[in-house]
Amino acid sequence: MSIGAFDRVLDGKVAVITGAGRGIGRAIAIAYAQAGASVVCSARSETQINATAETITRQGGRGTHCVADVTDAASTAGLFAHAVKVFGGVDIVTANAGIPGENSPLESTDPDSWRNTIEVNLIGGYHTARAAIPALSQRGEGKIIFIGSGMGHRGAPSRSAYCVSKAGLWMLVRVLAQELAPLGICVNELVPGPVKTGFISGREETLRAATGGGEWLKHPEDVAPLAVFLASQPRDGPTGQSFSLARREL
Repeated sequence: MSIGAFDRVLDGKVAVITGAGRGIGRAIAIAYAQAGASVVCSARSETQINATAETITRQGGRGTHCVADVTDAASTAGLFAHAVKVFGGVDIVTANAGIPGENSPLESTDPDSWRNTIEVNLIGGYHTARAAIPALSQRGEGKIIFIGSGMGHRGAPSRSAYCVSKAGLWMLVRVLAQELAPLGICVNELVPGPVKTGFISGREETLRAATGGGEWLKHPEDVAPLAVFLASQPRDGPTGQSFSLARREL
């Protein structure tokens, strides 16, 4: 898919995406560029985010990369300082960085691993939003989109850390939506449903069986149009909402 695949609904906007080196984050970063945004691609792996930024540039867009660790407040603040320095501001933030955590009953989990899942998925989202708010406020409006999960709404056995982290993220969406509404900053959750990434690799048939065979197992690129839609909504558009691509109730 090349530049022009999306209408230029994000012309003049600057987007920051965490976890942009692969999977859903990479697909959204490229889609934002195709919609006209200048894109800052971030993750802990420089090789991967540099590749995403180079793809954007090769397709005729504007992209840069910045290594950042969302579990570290100073590192995350540096990401937004980089965005402002390179592109002059920030309009859209997509908090996508996350890890699946252990797949074990609670009593069998490793405490350090459990805590790390919370640190990346939930505390990382907190650091991202906290660092983004000053830059978004300078624009007089903005969008924060958290990549959530149906597991954060309904839970799932053997996935306690992941479920808890995403449930906390969904509450953070609702609190921030209330806090930031006077600033014109909309905050929403995007729930992709099952996506063909490493997270569900080897579990596709189990997922189909668990949902009666009717769930949509999508590719990362299938998530991108909804992300562009949310990023392009007006200042008084939806906020505090969860938008899902799943084929079952959350």
